[in-house]
Amino acid sequence: MILRGPVLALVLLGLVPVAAWPASSRTVAFLWVLGVLVLVVADVLLTPSPRSVTLSRSGVPQVRLEEPTTTTLTLTGTGSRHLRGHLRDAWVPSAGAAGERHVLDLPAGERRRVTTTLRPTRRGDRPAAGVTLRVHGPLGLAGRQATIAVPGAVRVLPPFRSRRHLSSKLEQLRQLDGRAAVRTRGQGTEFDSLRDYVEGDDVRAIDWRATARRQHVVVRTWQPERDRRLILVLDTSRTSAARVGDEPRLDAAMDAALLLAAVASHAGDRVDLLAGDRLVRARVGSGASTGTTRSAVLHRLVTAMAPLEPVLVEADWTTLAGAVTALTRRRSLVVLLTPLEPAAVESGLLPVLPSLTAHHRVVVASVADPAVAALRADLSSLEAVYDAAAAERTEALRRRTAAGLGALGVTVVDEPPERLPVALVDHYLALKARGLL
Repeated sequence: MILRGPVLALVLLGLVPVAAWPASSRTVAFLWVLGVLVLVVADVLLTPSPRSVTLSRSGVPQVRLEEPTTTTLTLTGTGSRHLRGHLRDAWVPSAGAAGERHVLDLPAGERRRVTTTLRPTRRGDRPAAGVTLRVHGPLGLAGRQATIAVPGAVRVLPPFRSRRHLSSKLEQLRQLDGRAAVRTRGQGTEFDSLRDYVEGDDVRAIDWRATARRQHVVVRTWQPERDRRLILVLDTSRTSAARVGDEPRLDAAMDAALLLAAVASHAGDRVDLLAGDRLVRARVGSGASTGTTRSAVLHRLVTAMAPLEPVLVEADWTTLAGAVTALTRRRSLVVLLTPLEPAAVESGLLPVLPSLTAHHRVVVASVADPAVAALRADLSSLEAVYDAAAAERTEALRRRTAAGLGALGVTVVDEPPERLPVALVDHYLALKARGLL
């Protein structure tokens, strides 16, 4: 049961007869309140049941973080009474529901639709919390209320903020791949064609057999390898839960992984994703990333990443390395997106790296915290000096860890969130240009 504002107004109106008959004020007040109570009970009894409405929800499309979408509820009156009142389509706060309160005006046997706008503020699956129906009685004094569970959720995808760099990186790729005016040539790439020697060409590119046959000097031209394999390993353990700026390290690592995957798929390379900690939480295999499958590859990666959340356990790199080996024995570029935390790396990652570097080229991509650099530079007070010393020690440990990884043949890309995607793609393009994939 619910009480509405007119009940209070009606009770206060009883002050008029109480003032008119002060000698019997208690009796008048009692009778007035009793009369109001009788009206309220009668109104509740005459109110149609909120559960005489059938509710269904349309599918909520996937949406990128902080972009708007809508969800539609369909209400069908299954009773014999006209329902009037209000409806609230409640969602969890991180779904960013706006305009979730609606006027309920549903004739018997008819159907109505109400739409709620969602602008999520967190990545992942954001569920609906229930639909509350308040049906008013015919007198407008009271009514009945019920909350009905209507299943629904919106999957919020990573925002892919580094997408703004995609066009410039694809232009670099086109130059590298020979589709622009500049053509890249060099050793260690796939043979493309023969052409006449011109001054300035690398003498190591001369094809002496073809030169002998044609009786003039010709050189080989090369193009970057295609159909190579890129394996992205996303660490979802406790170290990825640390916040850098306004988001977890995991989200910044996802952004870098998506830009690299987009460029690699356009380059014709195969892109695979593994995400996990003690368990493999997500596994995406792309197959050949050419032609019409490029957008599908990126879509599968984004969809797989969306529900991932950091888990407060240590990463089991033996399990993750075994999953990489199970994918392929062919030499691949393996990118480990994991924080460069000395204790976690030295105890968990270092022991399994030799088995990976023996078969693959390995890169560790780490999200650096800009706040540490800011602390190192601030010497404005005694407290700031202590903070700067602690920050300097933290950086020294990270450099030592990076040097240890380098000694095992691992390349370390350690950059702040806004620079990591570009730095990682630049490293990939440099390897491709040199034919080292």
